[in-house]
Amino acid sequence: MKIIICGAGQVGWQIARHLSGERNDVTVIDNKAELIRRATDALDVQGVTGFASHPDVLDRAGARDADLIIAATYSDEVNMVTCQVAHSVFQVPRKIARLRSSAYLDAIYSDLYRTDHLPIDVVISPEREVAKAALQRLDAPSTFDVETFLDGKMQLLGIVLEEDCPALNTPLRQLNEIFSSLRAIVAGVRRDRRLFAPDAGDQLFAGDQIYVFSHIDDVARTLEIFGKPARKQERVAIIGAGNVGLSVARALEARPDRIRAKVIELDRARAEFAADRLERTIVLHGDGLSAELLEEASVPITDAVLAVTDDDKTNILASIRAKQAGTKMAIALINDPTLVPLMGALDIDAYINPRSTTVSTILRHIRHGRVRDIYSIGDAEAEVMEAQVLSTSPMSGRAIRDIEFPEGVLIGAVQKGDRIVKPSSDTRIEEGDIVLIFALTHDVPEVERLLQVSIDFF
Repeated sequence: MKIIICGAGQVGWQIARHLSGERNDVTVIDNKAELIRRATDALDVQGVTGFASHPDVLDRAGARDADLIIAATYSDEVNMVTCQVAHSVFQVPRKIARLRSSAYLDAIYSDLYRTDHLPIDVVISPEREVAKAALQRLDAPSTFDVETFLDGKMQLLGIVLEEDCPALNTPLRQLNEIFSSLRAIVAGVRRDRRLFAPDAGDQLFAGDQIYVFSHIDDVARTLEIFGKPARKQERVAIIGAGNVGLSVARALEARPDRIRAKVIELDRARAEFAADRLERTIVLHGDGLSAELLEEASVPITDAVLAVTDDDKTNILASIRAKQAGTKMAIALINDPTLVPLMGALDIDAYINPRSTTVSTILRHIRHGRVRDIYSIGDAEAEVMEAQVLSTSPMSGRAIRDIEFPEGVLIGAVQKGDRIVKPSSDTRIEEGDIVLIFALTHDVPEVERLLQVSIDFF
């Protein structure tokens, strides 16, 4: 498949990394020569320096016979024009655009993206995806990461194990025997900054970061077993009233459980804008790093503080200040993945990586239809894939113990019709089953071979 990726920033680079590793013909366009050089040196891609919206640049990138174009530059307008040029001049069959401004995303203007207007097949909104991720973090306050699969029936929970965790120093095989009715499986463990898929004989230790698949009805019990009793969120403070902060505040207002929220925004005009669009949420104008303002926002008695400004360092410092003030949980928006290892040392409970959420969303839209969902973990360290098993799959008709999975791959759940099955070595995978698979990044191509899937365009 021939794919053109416009924009070689963090999102574009990661998408190119994923797709080029799957034997696609990938060309990356960016107006910064150093970004193109970085992409072509590190990845099996071709590079073109120039403005992606210019027809001659798209022509040099091979748009005349491209199957898919992904417009992921930092400019909404460039992404929109790029899709228009790709459609009108080069008849590219499928076009995906990343749009950030909420003005372009209002549902009442959705007709804008019809083929006879602006021909964009899929619109990706990083802010909306990040706001969704933030709400999921708030719903699972004892976790550092959470994602939902199998139509809401399964969750992936990221949990940091403390010294008082009851499951420490016990082989996973024994945990499964002790809690035989618990529909939960430890799929990944990060220890000493290395992520791996554990064996049945592996033990868990204090300080481990684990990824657990849990049935939605067993989430509270799973958290309790791993030393994280469920907590109900009643008071939330949001630092930053940008698109993400405003989206989260509006979503909290719409909930029936009436979570009380306060928003802090440094820019006066933006604070007034947010106040006009919120009904019950108090908006405070001022610096989210100010101890006095945090006191005024009742941060010492809040259940969670969500720092979602457009500056990583501000989010980190605001989270630290909020924890020192007494909040039970601090969540920081972090764009720079190199800062993530600092979260634990700084006592920040959870983080949201916009790049990871955006990459996951784009991959979800461009893989073959049998792959229903994808979630990228950490700094592209692993993927969780939700996929339907085809009759042509080498997995079909075989017990899990007979399937030659790489060491970095683990099945977390199997859906057979309406029934969710906790997999064991005896579980038989049949055609039509939906499997939830944890795979280290370097093992993803082998998982796709076992699933008999490929990149396709819808």
